[in-house]
Amino acid sequence: MTATTTQTAERTGPVVGTPYGAVRGRYENGIAVFRGIPYAAPPFGPHRFRPPVPPEPWTGVRDALDFGPTAPKPPYSDAFAKLLSDPVVPGDDCLNLNVWTPEPGRGARLPVMVWLHGGALTRGSSAVPVYDGRAFARDGVVMVSVNYRLGVEGYGLFPDAPANPGLRDQLAALRWVHESIEAFGGDPDRITLFGQSAGAISIGALLAVPQAQGLVRRAVLQSGPPEAFDRDKVRRMVRRMATRLKIPATAEAFAAVDRELLLRTQADVGRLSSPVLGGPTFGIVIDGELVPRDPLEALVDGEVARGVDLMLGWTRDEYRLWLVPGGLHERVDRLGAVALAGAMARCHCGVEVPRGYRALHPGAGAAETVGQLVTDHLLRYPLHRLADARPGTAHVYEFAWPSNLPDLGSCHALELGFVFDTGDIPESAKLAGQGAPQSLADAMHGAWVRFAVDGDPGWQPWDDTHPVRIFGEGEPYVVHGARDPEFALWATDAVAKETAARAEGTPPARSATELRSVVRRRLRRTGDVRRSS
Repeated sequence: MTATTTQTAERTGPVVGTPYGAVRGRYENGIAVFRGIPYAAPPFGPHRFRPPVPPEPWTGVRDALDFGPTAPKPPYSDAFAKLLSDPVVPGDDCLNLNVWTPEPGRGARLPVMVWLHGGALTRGSSAVPVYDGRAFARDGVVMVSVNYRLGVEGYGLFPDAPANPGLRDQLAALRWVHESIEAFGGDPDRITLFGQSAGAISIGALLAVPQAQGLVRRAVLQSGPPEAFDRDKVRRMVRRMATRLKIPATAEAFAAVDRELLLRTQADVGRLSSPVLGGPTFGIVIDGELVPRDPLEALVDGEVARGVDLMLGWTRDEYRLWLVPGGLHERVDRLGAVALAGAMARCHCGVEVPRGYRALHPGAGAAETVGQLVTDHLLRYPLHRLADARPGTAHVYEFAWPSNLPDLGSCHALELGFVFDTGDIPESAKLAGQGAPQSLADAMHGAWVRFAVDGDPGWQPWDDTHPVRIFGEGEPYVVHGARDPEFALWATDAVAKETAARAEGTPPARSATELRSVVRRRLRRTGDVRRSS
């Protein structure tokens, strides 16, 4: 590849060398910004459904002025598109990344933060305006954001191709950062991975990947636990797509299908799946090589990533983003007992568990009970387990500020504009509404920066008192301890404790009053008193 032609006005932009050639960025309000830097070759042609390979080196200086191509992905539905931005940049060279730095050049040794976006491993990109890294660079951090393969391209499970190519992309990007970031002013020994939802799930897997050991100093998992997806669920996605397309369920056959048709088919097959309802999905799977075992189990009882500081958290009403936009919230409320039965099957629990939730929150409808139960089972409880396994090195938070838009509450992804301090842009207001408090952004963004600098976001690390920092529940932003009656974990342990009691033959309570007393006694014994109505 030869150097691209540059405009005269851009020739004064900062130039930095990478392992594959020099790149020129631009200064934006005193911040050096480099966009669209390739860290791997385009994942098409002979590289389709294969592990990433290095990009072709170039001569001269390559412009890195605009966001690079985004990975192929279907658009959000109209209901979700009103709330979430997901720009599309066409082109094949989608394995690229972006860098914001206050001080390009060797010698600065600034902390580094690497962002992995969410989107259920099927949508999203580093070009989402909410993820702009200017505030991190303003505050002395070198920030990197990454594109990686999505959907069937990144997480399809085929008999004739290696599993987890999207996760392999992320590992390749992390290696690029470790090798290259010093030239941009970063310290390769102070890399913090941070991500939300699917990005957090990816980070949990990367922390457990043998090939990634030593590449990360700290990690932030926002609303996503370490997990491996059921291989059969992923296979069912591929098989259903193959049936619709009338082709074999192989990488070779999928590679021959028109890319737009592949995306439409993927969207059709996956439209009824959701974190609350379940269903076939794309995800990281145990493959015996890159992911040798379940990431959560490896992190809880193994020796992997033992030197990595963790920050873990969730939003108070995660489920509302999954249920409210498409009208599922009202439908689940109407289904009532049927919806609760489905949630019990999804969470592998008996009737005592939803009874416990209703006893602790007697005013909750079916949708709230189902949503919080599934959220606890899939998200909060695994993160709680991880914090328990890493006392003294994990910090836990909850985001509790409710959106100014109707019915969304403190929903999934709402915290992102505050973490990035980008609440002043229209794309953040799509989810938060108008008038989001800047003081909350100052508190959250500052905590993330402090964590990247020295591992201390500003509150007590996790121990047997279970401290949790609550963001957005009035001023000042306070820490609620486990014995505080306002401790805001929404019965995270109810699933585990009530299910264990059932397995031990403990008879169920005969009334809501009695059950509330039983549940609260059990929680008090472990110092985990939850909010009570």
